[in-house]
Amino acid sequence: MTASGTYDGQWVHRFHPTDDSEFRLVCFPHAGGSASYYYGLSEALAPELDTLVVQYPGRQDRRAEGCVENLAELADLVHAALRRCDDGRPTVFFGHSMGSVLAFEVARRHQEDAGAPPVRLVASGYPAPSLLRGGTVHRRDDAGIVEELLAVGGTDPVYLENAHLRASILFAVRGDYTAIETHPRATGVRLDCPITMLVGTDDPHTTVPEAEAWREHTTAEFALHVFQGGHFYLDEHSAAVAGIITDAARGATLPV
Repeated sequence: MTASGTYDGQWVHRFHPTDDSEFRLVCFPHAGGSASYYYGLSEALAPELDTLVVQYPGRQDRRAEGCVENLAELADLVHAALRRCDDGRPTVFFGHSMGSVLAFEVARRHQEDAGAPPVRLVASGYPAPSLLRGGTVHRRDDAGIVEELLAVGGTDPVYLENAHLRASILFAVRGDYTAIETHPRATGVRLDCPITMLVGTDDPHTTVPEAEAWREHTTAEFALHVFQGGHFYLDEHSAAVAGIITDAARGATLPV
């Protein structure tokens, strides 16, 4: 690990290293999101969990790179990066929005290549892989993508008023929306680890039944938590989300 907090090159950031913690947490950002979005969560979970955050190409310190516009390809790359920094500790995956599907795909690759998926997947704010809606947001002009960002929240409107920042944000959002909106549904695919699903009552991207359908993607236990709020309900309920993740890690090795 370097002094800058980057772990395994550019792919994974580690803001609050806790080498003595029993569990690791790997966080997967939403479409257009970056590693820094999870800084507060990492701080809240330390030192009990050692949090690693995936940094996708095309943003922040990787803004000079092109986005990976194929989710399966992105999953392959993230899977390889995480395998390189595997230290043997039990690991929980947490993904929000697009990140939940990517976390599922990376967990699937962990399971297939070594028989060792994460000890639990905590998914948030997106339909089950078998119910992906597709979409055409990635085909909109810039004004249309801005409209989407304002509708779902999670992006400070002030950033969208600055031409340079807006261009950078829209570049990453368009690339990520291309990846998730063109990703095929995964039917009949199950992980051998438990899944916990979180969703907001007013999320335009995910209904409660679509969240409940994550149950079909595990051979182990399933839990659903419903919060008041929209797509970024977790900003308003950060303490509760941190508690759920901590409890998920503590219970991950218990019989199910």
